[in-house]
Amino acid sequence: MGLLGKIFTWWDGATIGTSLFSALNGTSVGEDIFGNRYFEMKNPRKGTNRRWVIYDGANDASRVPPEWHGWLHNSYDEVPESYLPQPRIWEKEPTGNLTGTAAAYRPAGALESGGKRAAATGDYEPWNPAEAE
Repeated sequence: MGLLGKIFTWWDGATIGTSLFSALNGTSVGEDIFGNRYFEMKNPRKGTNRRWVIYDGANDASRVPPEWHGWLHNSYDEVPESYLPQPRIWEKEPTGNLTGTAAAYRPAGALESGGKRAAATGDYEPWNPAEAE
């Protein structure tokens, strides 16, 4: 995309303005498993502690892992990597929003998965207003 793309596009990473703002006013505090980088204000004003993320790739909020989501929303002050317990063996890695992709969930009968629906069981009777009287 180049320099011109970085000036005008916001949907695929940070613009030059955001990168410059982050370099001047922010302190990098960490990076998650997706490569997203997290920042907070160098000199927060009283009562405000602004935090933000610069995505590695498409700007999609579902690509923020749960532990970093809590940090971004000031649920806790410490960086998640410094105090969270080790993940359990049954925990899966977080995934982004798969809607609209080939990996999205397709229930039986969905057109995208062949459109074959299970046969009706025969217990359905439509309402007929003439018979209701």
